[in-house]
Amino acid sequence: MKKRQKTHLDFEIDSLTNSIVNTFTGDSFETDITRFTKTDLKVVTKKKGWSFNWTQELKENDREVYKLTIINNPTIIQGLISFTVRADNVFIHLVESAPFNIGQNKIYEGVPGNLVAFACKTSFRNNLQGYVSFFSKTKLIDHYIKSLGAYHFGGHLMVIMTESAQTLVDKYFKE
Repeated sequence: MKKRQKTHLDFEIDSLTNSIVNTFTGDSFETDITRFTKTDLKVVTKKKGWSFNWTQELKENDREVYKLTIINNPTIIQGLISFTVRADNVFIHLVESAPFNIGQNKIYEGVPGNLVAFACKTSFRNNLQGYVSFFSKTKLIDHYIKSLGAYHFGGHLMVIMTESAQTLVDKYFKE
């Protein structure tokens, strides 16, 4: 059996917003998070600037893959997340903003925070008290502590616990 490689995440939380915010106009847009499907794969390719192999993510039986879109504009994917619901937490494998939402000229900010908040919401829905974990690149450990309230559990392992998870869910989801 082929051993899977651990991915150390390097997404940056640019801003914790109430949805996503246009960096040029300051306008805020409500978002929707739905299942990413095989049909969506044609717009999420390396040729179009995406970094990860989302085709492979969809093939992994233990993973759930979701896309973030703006309400009333479901064809333009703003970002993607892949995670596994485990017995004691939701483990994030990948988070990626659309190529046009990265760098100094990004169109929207708040995408990664929105996706991580969704993982926290999924954890609460599965009676896991909001616990979410992921492996971080070393240079971003302090960033995740400050921006997400994550706890550095040792090595590259980061854990978002109940209180920080609830803060993220409350920020992004008004239910």
